[in-house]
Amino acid sequence: MTGSPPAKAYHELVARVLPQARAQRTWRSDDGPLPALFISHGAPPTLDHPLWLNDLYAWGRSFPKPCGIVVVSAHWDSAPLAISNPAAGTPLYYDFGGFDRHYYTLPYATPDATALARRVTGAAADTTEVHQHPRRGLDHGAFIPLMAMYPAADVPVVQLSMPSLDPKALFDLGQRLRPLREEGILVIGSGFMTHSFEAARNPALAGHTRAFDVWAADALARGDVDALIDYRGKAPSADIAHPTADHFVPLLLTLGAAANPGATVTTRVERMFSNNSTRSVQIGGG
Repeated sequence: MTGSPPAKAYHELVARVLPQARAQRTWRSDDGPLPALFISHGAPPTLDHPLWLNDLYAWGRSFPKPCGIVVVSAHWDSAPLAISNPAAGTPLYYDFGGFDRHYYTLPYATPDATALARRVTGAAADTTEVHQHPRRGLDHGAFIPLMAMYPAADVPVVQLSMPSLDPKALFDLGQRLRPLREEGILVIGSGFMTHSFEAARNPALAGHTRAFDVWAADALARGDVDALIDYRGKAPSADIAHPTADHFVPLLLTLGAAANPGATVTTRVERMFSNNSTRSVQIGGG
């Protein structure tokens, strides 16, 4: 993409698909539960990669348009559990640095999500009140993939914080969100299947991130939730693939939201980027 204007591929996608994106049929109760997704979301330059964008757009069209979307992103860990401002027009949270300034002007103006926030809060709360965060909009772990999946920006969206980086805690939170899928609400964990800046700088480490990715794909296919929760102890090269937990544990949120024996796991994106795995999966659904 050298020499191309920033986000050129994204702007071309919108110009090409916006009418059909607006016309996509919205979920009905007879469609059954929506799937739960784990998305390797990428940084703002994802918007410069036509293949990645096309994969995400096609994925969003492979099931009915959600009535609402709740996202847990690697880029917001905050306790107690918090929810983003659901008001229409809440500014995006451009939580990244060092990129062309055009990326900081891209809008994703989703509709008012007050009713969705109320429903998500009711589902997510246990003994702890969910904190309302009046100044926080969607961060790039939420809005970057959704700009490609639902470019019409016509689906209400809220974001929940990760109240802990403990994998089991995220799995449990996902389980509390699971009933929302039966109401046409899409539950998304947004991270990266491997997230190693060291591997991005050093191609000699690519074998380590690939080994972790293969292990994770196998564990997902077998439905081995216990192994995925204990990825630090069970996965090869876990310390290289994930020096910190933040980009892996959203996968456990997805697993919790999908938790149902025998649910089909489908890989929707599968390629290496900067020596890291972009594997993104759908669990359950059509």
